[in-house]
Amino acid sequence: MSSSEIQKTRVINELRGFIKKLLQDPKILEQSLEIARRHLGQDTPRDVMTHIANEISDTTSVHIPDDPDEHSEADKLFLELLKEVVSEEQALY
Repeated sequence: MSSSEIQKTRVINELRGFIKKLLQDPKILEQSLEIARRHLGQDTPRDVMTHIANEISDTTSVHIPDDPDEHSEADKLFLELLKEVVSEEQALY
C-alpha cells in the first residue's frame, strides 16, 4: 500500500469515527453551528477558527486540539464546513 493510500485510509477512518459521534449525539451539530455563528460574526479572521474549535471542545464531546497545527484532516474539514454553512446562511439574509 502506498503512503497516499495509507493517508486516505486514515482520513476515511477518522471521518467515519467523527460521523459516528455525530449520529450518537445529534446535538453536537446544532451546538457547533451556534458556536460558529457567534464567532464568525465577531472574532478576527485569524483567530476565529481557533476560538470555534476551542469552544466546541469545551462544550461538546468532540475534541479538537487547541493548536491548529495539530488539527486532523477531519477537524479541518468539520471546521471548514461549519464556516461554509454559516456563510451560506448569512448570504440568504
